[in-house]
Amino acid sequence: MTGYEAPMHTVYRYAFPVLWLGWALYWWVASRNVKANVRHESPASRLAHIVPLMVALYLFWGPRPRNSFLAERFLPAADWPFWLGLLMAVGGILVSVWARLTLGRNWSGTVTIKQDHELVTGGPYAIVRHPIYTGLLLAFIGSALARGEWRGILAVALVFVAFERKRRHEERWMREQFGAAYDAYAGRVAALIPYLH
Repeated sequence: MTGYEAPMHTVYRYAFPVLWLGWALYWWVASRNVKANVRHESPASRLAHIVPLMVALYLFWGPRPRNSFLAERFLPAADWPFWLGLLMAVGGILVSVWARLTLGRNWSGTVTIKQDHELVTGGPYAIVRHPIYTGLLLAFIGSALARGEWRGILAVALVFVAFERKRRHEERWMREQFGAAYDAYAGRVAALIPYLH
């Protein structure tokens, strides 16, 4: 390994674990200062989106499957997929953190209605209704590009299914809580992709 290759190998090996662990640590710390719940989803409902996310995480960071198309590459083993994927992942993580900061004490990791719940429509919520999911999907897509294997594509599909289920559940509750105000907001702001209703 040359002098240049050694630090690059370290970047390739640790960039994504450090990025995602840093995000998880921030998320855990930020979850300590939220409003009390007045309504929350059932454990079964929560499992319906947690299980696909856990399977996706295992596909990304579990052992490489043997004798499976999931371990085959859909992109060449080159530098550009890694750097493009890392750029997308960092951008997605930053969007999710911006959205989390904008929600403040209204945030919850589960589908809930908070005490004195506010309808937040500023910051990234003026661009999409679910910027945390948008940001995390972008970060997962970036992670899949950097890995370049089919298991990453399957993991992204599972993440999308989990987020889409949770998003629909949240929107039902937001409509019940905020009525016409939420309908008007949903009418002018896209769900996940800006300008795509």
